[in-house]
Amino acid sequence: MLSVNTNTGAMIALQYLNQTQADLARTQSAVDTGLKVSSAKDDGAIYAIAQNMRGDVAGYGAVTDSIDRGMSAIDVAMSAGQSISDLLIEMKTKALAASDTSIDSASREALNQDFVALRDQISTIVKNAVFNNYNLVDGSTTQITALASADGSRRITAGAQNMNLSGSIVTLSTAATISTQTMASTMVAAIQTSLTNVNAALAKLSAGSKKFSVQLSFAQKLSDTLTTGIGNLVDADMAKESALLQSLQVKQQLGVQALSIANQSPQYLLSLFKG
Repeated sequence: MLSVNTNTGAMIALQYLNQTQADLARTQSAVDTGLKVSSAKDDGAIYAIAQNMRGDVAGYGAVTDSIDRGMSAIDVAMSAGQSISDLLIEMKTKALAASDTSIDSASREALNQDFVALRDQISTIVKNAVFNNYNLVDGSTTQITALASADGSRRITAGAQNMNLSGSIVTLSTAATISTQTMASTMVAAIQTSLTNVNAALAKLSAGSKKFSVQLSFAQKLSDTLTTGIGNLVDADMAKESALLQSLQVKQQLGVQALSIANQSPQYLLSLFKG
């Protein structure tokens, strides 16, 4: 039926053209953003899943930062412990030299002055071994804790090691000297005990650092895996989208042409009324 009131062909052509326009807009958005799902409007379910996973990735970013800070604090403590171990070796050498009965009192006093300077240096190192307000060698804390999961429900810890003078690790007193041959002889064994304790404490700090390092590596790998999963869900296949874009552009041109032809059909009715 030919009618001037209802142009069915034009309506159908317009419907297809509108659909093509919508498809073209989605494809253009995918090309522009690189995402096939860039908002909830594109695919609500996929967008929600991706957002939850993005939240986990952000959480693991915080976990990584927390573990990095913990590892840095442990590294500072280990550096302090290594320095203390080196100082104890030097102190042992001074004490051993001062225990020699063949040296005179002036030489022994010179050795004692060096010994006292090295002893006091241990306290200085302990006080300065601070990172992010954490000191793992001065007895101010028993452990350091870092995040281990994106939801904060799990944590990882490493023990501190008190290396103050007159402690359970460095057993030398704050007033230790080698001013006499007898004191020097006794000090050699005492220093060796402290040296053994410090080296054992360093091994414990190293184990804690390793624990943090393993957890850091896991958190980074898990974050990378989640990021890849998000990409699989929302990233656009650019080769496919590029081909589709060209196809839709051609389809759009044909749709416009079809609509133009359909709009001209009522004009054919005029020929029926010509004499």
